[in-house]
Amino acid sequence: MKHTPWSLLRDARYALPGLVERAVPGPGAEQAARICARLGKRGLATSAGFFHPGDAAPGAIVAVYLDLAARLRALGADTYLSVKAPALAFDPAAIAAIAGGGLPLVLDAHSEAQAEPTLALASAMPDIGAALPARWQRSAGDAQALRDAPARLRIVKGEWVDPAGDVPDVAANYLELVRALAGRSAPVAVATHDPALARAALEVLKASGTPCELEQLRGLPRRRTTAIARQLGVPVRLYCPFGPGWWPYAIDKALARPYLPLWLVRDFLGPYLENTNLK
Repeated sequence: MKHTPWSLLRDARYALPGLVERAVPGPGAEQAARICARLGKRGLATSAGFFHPGDAAPGAIVAVYLDLAARLRALGADTYLSVKAPALAFDPAAIAAIAGGGLPLVLDAHSEAQAEPTLALASAMPDIGAALPARWQRSAGDAQALRDAPARLRIVKGEWVDPAGDVPDVAANYLELVRALAGRSAPVAVATHDPALARAALEVLKASGTPCELEQLRGLPRRRTTAIARQLGVPVRLYCPFGPGWWPYAIDKALARPYLPLWLVRDFLGPYLENTNLK
């Protein structure tokens, strides 16, 4: 097979995350707990998600979360644990064991094919929260099914495509999900770095009296969205990933999003541009 410069670059792009996982250890539970505690002193709540190595057994993942939970409780951090159900083989006992660490849990969204067993866990374990991707057609029904549950729900645009076809307008559907959840007594997290979408969603939830917060991924530009949350009197929570799988995941996403440097510049210049005719 003939290799072109483009194919060699492509192969290197997909090989790099795996190489990084073997060469660069990600932050562990101790470092993650310190990060969350430090952010807490700055008035920022946190969520912590473990990015496990590819060969991690469910029991080892549970042990990491329990170690982290003990450290976070000792530090008094306002943190919930963001858990990947597929890595735990969708085992209710493993989820319950992590919940036994004494911190709230939210199940991450993965592929649409994994949504059914993930949300079945959230339905069967009412204290366990879940993430709802706005790009999926099924999320409208899932929002209605979980609307009155006592646990936190996190609304995201979604990373994985819907095999049946994404909704025509993800941002519009995001707001539809927010409106469907408006009025619930349990918290709703608005997870987006889109300033206009963040404002619209938070305003709907605030008007309905629903406890809400803006959730941001630590490391991504968030100056403009954080300013909106502060204006509305809404708390901000940072998602803090950790573990040996984090760096390869982050590099993979950065390589897939070459616009991130421009996004960072716009985030810093946003307040200036909004007060000039340059925008």
